[in-house]
Amino acid sequence: MIEIDDVEAAAIRLDGIAIRTPLIECKELDDIAGGSVMVKPECLQRTGSFKIRGAYNLMSQLTSEQATRGVVAWSSGNHAQGVACAGRLLGIKTAIVMPEDAPRAKLENTRLLGGEVITYDRYTGDREAIAREIAADRGAELVPSYDHRHIIAGQGTVGLEIAEQAAELGATPEQVLICCGGGGLTAGSAVALHARVPGVRVHTVEPEEFDDTARSLDRGLRVSVSPEACSICDALQAHTPGRMTFEINRNLAGPGLTVSDDEVRQAMRFALRNFKLVVEPGGAVALAAVLSGKIETAARSTVVVISGGNVDSELFAAIQAEPS
Repeated sequence: MIEIDDVEAAAIRLDGIAIRTPLIECKELDDIAGGSVMVKPECLQRTGSFKIRGAYNLMSQLTSEQATRGVVAWSSGNHAQGVACAGRLLGIKTAIVMPEDAPRAKLENTRLLGGEVITYDRYTGDREAIAREIAADRGAELVPSYDHRHIIAGQGTVGLEIAEQAAELGATPEQVLICCGGGGLTAGSAVALHARVPGVRVHTVEPEEFDDTARSLDRGLRVSVSPEACSICDALQAHTPGRMTFEINRNLAGPGLTVSDDEVRQAMRFALRNFKLVVEPGGAVALAAVLSGKIETAARSTVVVISGGNVDSELFAAIQAEPS
């Protein structure tokens, strides 16, 4: 549904907007893995996650008439901040439907970036239906979290950068592990990586109870997780893979990996101790997969994407205080 040309075009639009986050290495991580592991810290990205990439790529292509009417999105928090930031840069009014119990940092930062926050109860409300109703009432454009070709292409610039940066370092990644909610980051990155790094394997990583993509990849069709599913990873709580994202991922990614919340906490502590990085729970799942041995890394070259760092200070401090 998208090609490498779409990702390359997105990279041009994002030049000077998105930060080209580095690929970094750590001897302690290599020792644990028994191979070479490079980390792509999108927690250092503008707004603290990769989401600005897709949001800006879509919103910068709106017509002047569409931009005048504003946009509406739905998000647990990282996409919300990406949309609000893109709106500020482009002069577009933004409204984002967010869970009332979203991390305070994500709610506050979305407002600080100029976004209108509309809260709902995640256990009884349908955020997409709410957003679509608001957009229809206002005549505004929708900016989906992941299931849109411009969003997927924008997120794919992460994979494009990985391929380019690895080549600059003289490395050839054999496998890339990517945090997965709705699947947009994996889908776009997989398109770029397969075009630039022949033979690379791309794996989604999810919380154990939100393993909809892993199970969907295994079965070859979209399946959903239980409505009662729960995880510390607030950014990765999609119940079903996106239609567009799954079509791409079932051809270019898999098998999917899962990690426990305890493994996520351990990865967050490792990231602070060894990389001096603040990583949110959902952003740590790919690193957790390596640290907990969910995939073979011995004598292999692996890239791990840390997708975000937007976490409330109280939760982060509590996790850091836990015994390793």
